[in-house]
Amino acid sequence: MSEKSENTTQQAAQPEQVLELRDAIALIVGLVVGAGIFKSPSVVAANAGGAWTMLAAWLLGGILSLIGALCYAELATAFPHAGGDYHFLTRAYGRKLSFLFAWARLSVITTGSIALLAFVFGDYGSRLYSLGAHSSALYAALIVIALTAVNIAGVRAGAGTQNWLTIVEVLGLLAVVVAGLVIAPAAAAAPPAVASGPPAFGLCMVFVLLTYGGWNEAAYISAELKEGRRNMLRALVWSMFILTALYLLVNLAYLRGLGLAGMARSQVVAADLLEQVWGSAGARLISVMIAVSALTSINATIMVGARSNYALGCDWPILGFLGRWNARTGSPTRALLLQGAVALALIAFGAVMRQGFETMVDYTAPVFWLFFLLIGIALFVLRWREPQRARPFRVPLYPLLPLAFCASSAWLLYSSLAYTRLGALVGVGVLAAGLPLLALALRRGPN
Repeated sequence: MSEKSENTTQQAAQPEQVLELRDAIALIVGLVVGAGIFKSPSVVAANAGGAWTMLAAWLLGGILSLIGALCYAELATAFPHAGGDYHFLTRAYGRKLSFLFAWARLSVITTGSIALLAFVFGDYGSRLYSLGAHSSALYAALIVIALTAVNIAGVRAGAGTQNWLTIVEVLGLLAVVVAGLVIAPAAAAAPPAVASGPPAFGLCMVFVLLTYGGWNEAAYISAELKEGRRNMLRALVWSMFILTALYLLVNLAYLRGLGLAGMARSQVVAADLLEQVWGSAGARLISVMIAVSALTSINATIMVGARSNYALGCDWPILGFLGRWNARTGSPTRALLLQGAVALALIAFGAVMRQGFETMVDYTAPVFWLFFLLIGIALFVLRWREPQRARPFRVPLYPLLPLAFCASSAWLLYSSLAYTRLGALVGVGVLAAGLPLLALALRRGPN
């Protein structure tokens, strides 16, 4: 077969409905459960003012995330498409804004998240076996290359890998629960030297909602999910219930084993708990667990991230090389390759800055929450613009729940700008760099 014929075949190929409900649930849980649940609880405990307030914050985070998931379920079942958020923004606001969003995913949001999680994997992998002065960055680069190759091998390979990694990840969290609730002696009560009041609770919610983040990526597999109109809602709702239950149990375990004051003082709350129960072996176990959690989230982010790049290539001739769906493997090979290359460049940037994880958080957060807010508003726009569109699922209590979703997104946008540093300016600058590319793309016109 000639190269031209092969390219034509790959471009004509379309995503197939090959993913089961369990694949979607594993993907969502794997995306959400990352390093956050091992890092955020100590910050939340330090600002909650009391044990019940801390647990209420985690419960409220699950409720707000469920509200957002219901909004996404309406969008994803009414407009199933491999482009996910990109497709929703196109229908609501037009091609110009959705082009900038796709550029943001390629250059900031998705690739930054992959690099961020890869640094977490590198940090804890280095605790088990160091590769030298740049061990964390080397581990990060190697895992991005390896998992990109797995997903290029095909959607079934990527989904199968994700299912097994998610099982290991959830078992690791359950080990924390057992250690804290069953094995560890209850911590002695002590007056917690923590802050209180609405401003402190607001900071709690910033970290809680960031720890719940990632479930929205499920929209990118809506075109590949069997019985998508029914299973997308089921996958989102079941995933949020599983995640909320896991997070509450893990925090109860931390609370019982360390106490609120102990949680607030800890820099590595899970490691402190397991070391108290199992000694140095427990500390090594938690390093493996966090590495696996990061690994799971990296694989899921790589899997769904390339879908928006594929949609961008299908719509705009200037980036048409991305719109090739490999019929043999069932994956967007070129989109995966470019995504991996950008993630590797960001890993190099984080290594130069010598604060890999923190740099990537600063870099991605403002841009992410800006578009998350716009997607929430898109639900209102599309209800008004396409009232006759079949909607297998409608958000209950409309418009109150979508308004709550938009308000929480706006809050996180403000917080990410207020608390981040130079990395945020770099991320916003990279987003702005997409404007000249948009102007060039408009000259050539969309497909």
